Amino acid sequence: MSAPPAKGRLVVASPALEDPNFYRTVVYLLAADGDGALGVVLNRPSDTLINEVVPLWGIHASSPQVLFVGGPVHPNAAICVGRSALPSPAAAVRPDEDDDEGSGFSPLIGALGTVDLNRGPEEIEVSFAGLRVFTGYAGWGPGQLEEEVEAGAWFVVEGRETDVLSEEPDSLWEQVLARQGGWLAVLARAPVDASLN
Repeated sequence: MSAPPAKGRLVVASPALEDPNFYRTVVYLLAADGDGALGVVLNRPSDTLINEVVPLWGIHASSPQVLFVGGPVHPNAAICVGRSALPSPAAAVRPDEDDDEGSGFSPLIGALGTVDLNRGPEEIEVSFAGLRVFTGYAGWGPGQLEEEVEAGAWFVVEGRETDVLSEEPDSLWEQVLARQGGWLAVLARAPVDASLN
């Protein structure tokens, strides 16, 4: 039985999910509640360097230092998820509230938070231990993701901060499934072409 979708969890595409937008993807949930769910695909690096789009932030970007395709919704929008080197004062006092006084860093889970790219790094009171910029995102209406999970399109598993900033995004789908053990670990070895079985 899968865990319910929640902020900070991963939704991992089942091998049966053939939608090209989500085939073998790992999505980190930024929000999941009665209004629906929103997340970013963690394993779709592009060929565009971060420095070409947001040059001030390139120095903080995790390897590979490229933009990631976060999903098919609003592909021209940018979402940045950063990992603070130290807990931010806002996170320590009010971890579940939105961006405090426009600080530019909105805590998510643990040391992770969303970053306002309209500001320069020096304007944000957080020291970064890595970040990732996503173009577009994945979104579901109320109850939609839960229905897709129930239908077997997705597995919901606990996420790790290291998943969001993985230096090996191309193998993240296999890595996340393999560490679950049991049947999901078996699925991690499923060939891309099912006829090879």
